[in-house]
Amino acid sequence: MIMDYVWAFVFGGLLCVIAQILIDKTKLTPARILVGYVVAGVILGAVGIYRPFAEFAGAGATTPLTGFGYLISKGIAEDVDKNGLLGIFTGALRAAAGGTAAALIFGYVVAMLFRSKSKG
Repeated sequence: MIMDYVWAFVFGGLLCVIAQILIDKTKLTPARILVGYVVAGVILGAVGIYRPFAEFAGAGATTPLTGFGYLISKGIAEDVDKNGLLGIFTGALRAAAGGTAAALIFGYVVAMLFRSKSKG
């Protein structure tokens, strides 16, 4: 069980290191890198490469943005199998709805509990 945490830390950290190197050594903006990570997750999920990686690395692969892309591709594939062509449009929404809703709700609750202040 401890090794699950170690591998999650190693692979999640590796994805962060790659992003930091791209930020430091290229002229790519962080927004483009984030979008690239999501697209890479979609592509790797669609061709079947990301699933074994996610099973091995656990949260180290499913928590970063590549994991979000993988979740989208997985949801689309499942909905296409169930609903045909309509699944292309509904799969990503259905797969990511729970996490997105939780992020919005928790963000709203925190915003109501704490008041932001300017740094200056």
